[in-house]
Amino acid sequence: MTIPAKTIPPGDPDTITVVGIGADGWAGLPESSRAAVRAADVVLGGPRQLALVEGHTEADRQAWPSPMLPQLPGVFARLRGRRVCALASGDPMFHGLGATLARVLGPDRLHVLPHPSSVSLACARLGWALDGVDVISVVGRPAARVRRALAPGRTLLVLSTGADTPRELAALLEADGWGPSQLTVFEQLGGPTERRLDGTAAGWAHAPGDALNVVAIRCAAQPGTPQLGETPGLPDESYDHDGQLTKREVRAVTLAYLAPRPGQLLWDVGAGAGSIAIEWLRAHGSCRALAVESDPVRAERIRDNADALGVPALQVVAGRAPAALVGLPDPDTIFIGGGITAAFDACWAALRPGGRLVANTVTLQGEALLAAAHLQHGGELTRLSVARAAPVGGFTGWRPAMPVTMWCVEKDG
Repeated sequence: MTIPAKTIPPGDPDTITVVGIGADGWAGLPESSRAAVRAADVVLGGPRQLALVEGHTEADRQAWPSPMLPQLPGVFARLRGRRVCALASGDPMFHGLGATLARVLGPDRLHVLPHPSSVSLACARLGWALDGVDVISVVGRPAARVRRALAPGRTLLVLSTGADTPRELAALLEADGWGPSQLTVFEQLGGPTERRLDGTAAGWAHAPGDALNVVAIRCAAQPGTPQLGETPGLPDESYDHDGQLTKREVRAVTLAYLAPRPGQLLWDVGAGAGSIAIEWLRAHGSCRALAVESDPVRAERIRDNADALGVPALQVVAGRAPAALVGLPDPDTIFIGGGITAAFDACWAALRPGGRLVANTVTLQGEALLAAAHLQHGGELTRLSVARAAPVGGFTGWRPAMPVTMWCVEKDG
């Protein structure tokens, strides 16, 4: 059966028309987008976008409120019944306004007329395959997000938050051992004042320019710079810690049991150095995590580790479970690495139906609790033993670590 495409009646007041517009302004708009702007009673946009359509519409031009997101429902409630056109930079559905409005208003209320995105234009200028580039937005977010993507030869396009972003990225790359990386900054892409700046991170000498820019990075590392893999089980020395760290081999197995899935929320309870939550976030860009840690020094160390390993979005809850868990959003997955005897009941109650819980312990008391929980709830019990080679006098022998008992269970839906 063929499903007819969605059609939008011209001037339908119940539909918000979202028009993508580039730095080339009115001249770069196709006739369908121009017609939507002309037909509107109200045109919404940022000051820059509104200036680009000045003189081409008789509509009431209104700038977005600040802060924008919490006020959006009210804005569109007041405009109900009027023909509304919302202007967005480039492709509205690519890190843009269209995706935001789809979440707030619902996709059925939108009619989106896209423009080429800054990423498409940058790849066209560079001769890069669009499907081979990693796109990272630092708009309103820490530049440390790029660390998660750094690898020799990898190509990145960074959506900037402002004029200082290129210099901030260059300094971050140089400090982390990626100074040889090639940087290209495109300002006002597609517009009459488009400008290109080239250089390396270590030698970046360009002064801040236009706020509307995209930074292209071809990653290259100095000799000796640590190369972090994509799979769980980063080297222990990747973390700053005081000994409270889930060791590499155990961490890799634990993450395999946790099975990170896009968009899911993890509670890392008794987080120590934060390694489980950090590697959960590194598994996919849409994963979310809360690290719960009672020691304030460790809590601050978790934040530093998350920043250094490219996942500054990790939320750290400084407090002791179970009290610290009250009011937190319900998790899809829980890891209990410390305080199993105190935290289990509260964690189990909060876990979503169908969710997964993994708990590790090295103590007899914790082991007894896991055995009892396994008897009651089922799941899988595993004991993991790891030994590492170490000097024994003038020879080498195996030095075993404390065995870890692991319990993995899924909560019945």
